[in-house]
Amino acid sequence: MHSFGEYEARLAPFAARSAHSRGRAFPEPEHPYRSPFQRDRDRIIHSSAFRRLESKTQVYTHLYQEGDQFRKRLTHTLEVAQIARSVSRALGLNEDLTEAIALVHDIGHAPFGHKGQDILHDLMHDGGGFEHNTQALRIVCNIENRYPEFRGLNLTYELREAIAKKGHRMTEPLKAEFETHPHCSLEGQVVDLCDPITYTTHDLDDGIVNGAITADMLRECELWNEGVAWTRAKYPAIRESLLRPQVVRYIINEQATDLITQTHRNIEEAGIATIDHIRVFPRKLAGFSPLMRDKHSGLKKFLQQNMYDHYRVKRMESHARKIITELFNVFLDQPELFPPGVRSHFDEEKKAGNEKRIVCDYVAGMTDSFAQDEYQKLFGHSPKI
Repeated sequence: MHSFGEYEARLAPFAARSAHSRGRAFPEPEHPYRSPFQRDRDRIIHSSAFRRLESKTQVYTHLYQEGDQFRKRLTHTLEVAQIARSVSRALGLNEDLTEAIALVHDIGHAPFGHKGQDILHDLMHDGGGFEHNTQALRIVCNIENRYPEFRGLNLTYELREAIAKKGHRMTEPLKAEFETHPHCSLEGQVVDLCDPITYTTHDLDDGIVNGAITADMLRECELWNEGVAWTRAKYPAIRESLLRPQVVRYIINEQATDLITQTHRNIEEAGIATIDHIRVFPRKLAGFSPLMRDKHSGLKKFLQQNMYDHYRVKRMESHARKIITELFNVFLDQPELFPPGVRSHFDEEKKAGNEKRIVCDYVAGMTDSFAQDEYQKLFGHSPKI
């Protein structure tokens, strides 16, 4: 029945294996045909926090209200999982764990993109701060409530470790068990790099479609120009309408291929033999070559200058600050406005002085549209974004 054992036997010696997992906080019997990492994946997909990603901003989704052509946080997550699985397979890693880590990596995001995180961090400056990776750990360990035996999703150590090692902005007691070593598994490190491969390339794609990034601007983007040259050489008669998706394909493939090649080289040079060796190695082993690292950094800088600092994005951020700040303050000052279940939890935590964290959890869990609707209900108007 345990066919996953045969699969894991074929993995690289330094890959994560569910048979050698450090287990769950609350021990559970094994499933007859799903590995522990597959069960982690399934629990994430069925969680409320994962479903909400469908209505949380990547960059453009709610920004201009222009339909469904732009990526949402959920589509970004699925794209990360797809790329990370391909890289993981090429390196002989555990694809099930890689996929689970990719699917969970953004569930801690607040509404209105990364700006929502910054706003909540400011509001929580005297209450421990806010950081979306750490929030993801809180969600999977405490906030999700689907099982009678325990709070949270009771995910494996390896999955929780990958979340804990990605966020370093705030302290959190849930991270304590992972402080004995500096790094997570190579599966987690791969996801950490497939995430920016995905969002930089696809943010570029969305920016071009939206018109925020023009042809003149693209002349300053090295990876884009390489992709155009590659595409025109391979398809001399290509229609202009097909050029952009082929260049996007090139940029993703070049970065992913470099990540595979350089990570394999790093592993061989370091003489890595086990997952524990990866955890305690002085530096992360997943990485780009120096040349690709420069190109990737150049793409990030290009997007920052031409897209993320765009005046329309700044206007959205101003509206987001107003919505999140006023929602946070009204719930903190008038907890009777909470839904009954949240109110009882707030009253319980207030005794321990943790009421601000409960307000933060509630606001952070909102989708963009729900936050705007709540603002409308509570204040009689809404600064539409």
